[in-house]
This record gives sequence, structure tokens and C-alpha cells, in this order.
Amino acid sequence: MKHRPRWLQGLENPIFVRLYLAQTINLVGDSLTWVGLALLAFELAGEQAGTVLAGALTLRVMAFVVLSPIAGAIADRVDRKRLMIATHLARMGIVCLLPFVTQVWQIYAIVLSLNVFSAFFTPTYTATIPLVTKEKERSQAIALSSATYQLLGILGPGLAGSIAAFIGTRQIFFLDGITFLVASISIFRLPGELMVDRDRKTTQTVSRTLQDIRTGTSCLFLDPPIRYALALQLIAAIAGAEILVNTVGYVRGTLSLDKLEYGWVMAAFGMGATVASVGLGNIQKISPVLLTSIGAFLITVALLPANLVNLSGLLLLWAIAGVGQTLVNVPTQTAIADRVAVEVQGRVYGAHFAWSHLWWGFSYPLAGCMVSHFPNQNFFYSSLIGLALLAIVYLAFKPRNLDDLEDGLWHEHHHRHDEQHMHIHSPNTIIQDSHSHLHFHSITQATRSSQAS
Repeated sequence: MKHRPRWLQGLENPIFVRLYLAQTINLVGDSLTWVGLALLAFELAGEQAGTVLAGALTLRVMAFVVLSPIAGAIADRVDRKRLMIATHLARMGIVCLLPFVTQVWQIYAIVLSLNVFSAFFTPTYTATIPLVTKEKERSQAIALSSATYQLLGILGPGLAGSIAAFIGTRQIFFLDGITFLVASISIFRLPGELMVDRDRKTTQTVSRTLQDIRTGTSCLFLDPPIRYALALQLIAAIAGAEILVNTVGYVRGTLSLDKLEYGWVMAAFGMGATVASVGLGNIQKISPVLLTSIGAFLITVALLPANLVNLSGLLLLWAIAGVGQTLVNVPTQTAIADRVAVEVQGRVYGAHFAWSHLWWGFSYPLAGCMVSHFPNQNFFYSSLIGLALLAIVYLAFKPRNLDDLEDGLWHEHHHRHDEQHMHIHSPNTIIQDSHSHLHFHSITQATRSSQAS
């Protein structure tokens, strides 16, 4: 029997294959959406199209920050299969409204609606990968998902632009709707339910949801390796926002090059990220703490000489930055999968998705501020800010000690307070009140293997 390359071994799991296919189709649809929106914005706003798209991106980030923790809480309590299908079908209906848009405010309203449902789908999908894969497949599945995201980030816009040129700007949104329908069918074909605990279906009240949000966020900040990785994602977001916001000005303005060269530079960034994702799927187990540290250093240092280089230099630097971006993001997802029990992962991934996008919400304005005040040294000073933060994080977290922490899992412990089960709590705790606590329990390799299976 012919064996797949290590980074493709997750595809030996038929349930993951269908889930991965749905994600891939979803990413193609996203490319169609954003290329179509850019063309539609130009059609309605002309030279102000950039302002329209900036507003749309801000709405996207805010939807993720506000709603992703709620999505994570719900994903741990309901059938994730139904939740993902519902988000796809809702987005299919919403995106099919775009051909009929005649005013800019309608773009904002539809983009906000689309990303409300995206905020529910993405963390649910991410949390479902560890649910449907075994431990030996998990890192490869996460890396493959990341590589596909990066690769379609490179190829998708070009493909979408070609389709738009062939069928028309407004018609592309109907094709986009079809991708959501096909993706929902792929998820529908998954066997059974995707419940983390089929025996525990609780009513999702407001107080229950708020408690679940606190649980997800608490787990992020209580676990030292995950907390360290989240801090490094802020540093990576500062550098990443600088690249996404200000590369076009440097290539088209400072270097006096054309759109084609700008496309090459951004493709280099995406290609570096893709190669790193494939590499992570091929290598044996390496400390996420080490990988995220290397990644944050690479993406930050890549900016340092960027204001002084020509096109060739920028291609190399942005490829290195892409590698750094992946080395921060993918091991962070793997660390959550390795250190958080399955029944809590939806809440933790939802909280992580919100906090990581909050970093980007802070970093985008910073990138704009840097280019406004230091137009010829914006990359250099952004790199210095990142390096200073990296030094502070390194001294505060002492990452060399994080790998020595005990191996284990955060999990939720449910119980009732009665005469047979007493703990020391606040005086307001009601006897016989059913509630839960977040605990970290050490876990042996045998226990982990049993849970993974």
C-alpha cells in the first residue's frame, strides 16, 4: 500500500477529509466574496473604494472579536455539524443579495451579516479538527488546513478575478453562493452528530453562555504555554498588519513598480507561509514554545531592513515573514489541541479566535499610524516595536522553563454541592447548586492515547 507524505496523512481519516473539503470550498468562496466586493466597491465608490474596503475589514474584525467566544460556547453544547451547515446556508442566502446592491451602506450591512456567521463557523471548524482526528493525525491535519488557507490566499484572488472577468462582477456572487451550498452538503455527509458529549445537552441560557465564555478565556490565560503563544501572536499581528497595509505603498510608490510586482511580493509572503505549514506537517513533534518563539522573531526581524531593499530583497524578506507567521499561528492551535480536553476546546478556540483578531484590530491602526508619521522608516520602526515587545514577553514568560511544565489537560469538572461533596467556595454558593470548575490534570501517555482513540 502506497503511503501518503507525512503532511497528508490526515487525509487517511475519511471524516476529516469531508470536513477539510468543506473548508477548502469555503475558502474558494471567500476569495470570490472579497474580489467581488473590491470590484463592487470600485463600481459604487470609485477612488474611495479603499475606504469602503477598510470599513468592511473593520466590521469583519469586530464581528469576530465580539461573537467568536459566543460561538465557541455554543459549539461545545450543540451538534457542530448542524451549526456549520446553518452558517453555510445563511451565508449562501446573504451573499446572493450582493448582486442587487446599489449603495455603499448596503455593502457594510451585508459584510457585517456575512461575518456574523463566519464568526460562528471558523472557530467551530477549528475546534472540530481535534474532535474528529486521533492524536497522531492531529498536527498534520491542522498543518494541512493552514497550508490550504495560505495557498488559496495566493491562488484564490487570481482565480476569482479571472472568473469575474469572464462572468461579470455581480454574477460572481451567485457562484459564491453555490460554493456555500456545496460545502454544506459535504458537512451534511459527515456520519452522525459532532457532539463533544452526547450525554450532556444543557439549555444554553444567557448565564450559561457567559460562564462558558469565561471558561474559554480563563483557559487561554491560565495555561502558561498557551498564554505565551497568545502574547507572541500580538507581535506577529503587528508585523503582519504592517505587511498587509503598507506593502502596496512601498512597491507602487517607493519602488515605482506596477501591480504585477505587488502581486509577486504578496505571493512571496503567502508562499512562505504555505511552505512552513507543509513543513510543520512533515516534521516530528517539536515544542510549540520553540516554534512560536522562532516564528515571532523571524516575522519581526524580516521588517527591519525592508525600507532599504529593492524588489528582490523584499521578495526574500516577505517569504521569511510568511514562514514566521505560520510558525506562530499553527503551533498555537496545536498547543490548544494538546493541552485542552475535547469538551472544552470549542470555548477555548472561540476565545482564541476573538483575542487573536483583537490583536489585528489594534495592529491595523498602528500600521496606518506608522506610515503616516514615518513614511520612509515605517517597516524599521514597526520592527523595533515588535523586538521590544518580544524582549518583554521573553523576560516575563521565561519560555525556557515552559517546556518543563507537566504534561496534562485542562478540563471542566461538573458536580453538585451536597452533604457528600463539599468544597470551600464563597459564602454565596448555594448548596446543591450544579456548577463546574476548570482544572488542569496531569495525564500519562497511556491516558492521552486512550482519550485520542
